[in-house]
Amino acid sequence: MEFSMSFPQEHTFLSALDSRYWNKDVATYLSDEATLNYRLRVEAALATILTRRGICKDHVGKEITDACKLISLADVHTEEERVHHDVRALVNCLRSRVSADARPYVHLTATSADIVDTARILSFKDVANHVLIPTLKQLLTTLIALLRRGVHTVQIGRTHGQHAVPLTFGLVIAGYVSRLGSSITNLQTLTNKLRGQCSGAVGAHNAASLLVADPEEFEREILAELGLEPAEHSTQVVPLEATIRFFSEIVLTMGVLANIADDMRHLGRTEIGEVDEYFGDTQVGSSTMPQKKNPISFENVKSMWKRITPRLTTLFMDQISEHQRDLTSSASARTYGEIIAYAVTATKRLAGALSKLSVDQHRMSENLAYEQDLITAEPLYIILSTLGHQDAHEKVRTLSLEARKQKSSLQKIVEQDPELAPYRARMSPRHLSVLENPQSYIGSSAHKALSIALRWEEELELK
Repeated sequence: MEFSMSFPQEHTFLSALDSRYWNKDVATYLSDEATLNYRLRVEAALATILTRRGICKDHVGKEITDACKLISLADVHTEEERVHHDVRALVNCLRSRVSADARPYVHLTATSADIVDTARILSFKDVANHVLIPTLKQLLTTLIALLRRGVHTVQIGRTHGQHAVPLTFGLVIAGYVSRLGSSITNLQTLTNKLRGQCSGAVGAHNAASLLVADPEEFEREILAELGLEPAEHSTQVVPLEATIRFFSEIVLTMGVLANIADDMRHLGRTEIGEVDEYFGDTQVGSSTMPQKKNPISFENVKSMWKRITPRLTTLFMDQISEHQRDLTSSASARTYGEIIAYAVTATKRLAGALSKLSVDQHRMSENLAYEQDLITAEPLYIILSTLGHQDAHEKVRTLSLEARKQKSSLQKIVEQDPELAPYRARMSPRHLSVLENPQSYIGSSAHKALSIALRWEEELELK
């Protein structure tokens, strides 16, 4: 079957990743050109160890490593059209640029998967360490700054979409700081657990064993040149479990980002209005309603999370490779890196939106007072219980219903209830202060928020 390796023009891209969400930093590690360069680095590492082991002469190893710097993507694509094999096309291009003495040692002992899988793992480690993780840390720093600004800003808590009890906006943000910090830590660990291979066809080191007495050490030396360790066992392909765990953590991390974006979007709803995404002077919210100010960045982050999450299924499907190797992942494996690309774009966009987020403390106060003092139902029930009331929860529940029915304050209903008079008489000044000032009923919100901020600043060395 014939196929053409044509190059798309800018306006003929099929993927929004290239036409809309392209990121230069990510492309440095994951583009087609970067993929070729990583594969050439593996070939160069192999030549280096062949030379170091005395299997080929010094000038041969140097010829090969120098040639690895000369191969272009166009060269390989042209040769691939002829041979219909991407790695052999690369090898042929290398062989054409070295002397007759060096040609026998190009790609010697390696199989295609040694080059492809190791190059892919190397690119994932690099883009994670140099782009994704630093970008996530920048977002975490932005969140911590937002936490500190709102550490004493009282806000009504919400469960099931309903008003619950007060907390602070800082504590709300602290929850995201904790979750994102944990994800970054896990991602660092899983990145370091990614492994490569140079074990040859079927993973048994057959070819290398013809040249060296210790083929497994030979493999370790090649991978050490690249800053990698070998998989404990490879079957011509690197087992996918470590890669799946790595990408699973990325998807989990993006779930945290989507949760932040979704909550901020809802807090910015017209009827809530507690936060507001920055809206530029020339920005348009609707093509027909000129007054609209839509939370486009927060919605876009959630949309990219929806784009990323289903892709994890493909990795799980690729976990199975028939016997020592098949090519059922030949197309799908080429798209793994797109998860990282979307993740970086989403992270940058969320960080930008949060850095300019407007927090309306007055609106938070208004919403806190929306149901008057009904939010004191919990402290009232707790206080009555500690004073010996036998069924305080039920008593406060019925009084709350009465307050809603009468459109009155809960405290007024309590004061009018003769059954509670003896309990009110024994309430301490602190009890009365909480019931009279619901905004003071915030538990350890400020202390906990600040302690979480400090913990992650120190653990991830953000300062």
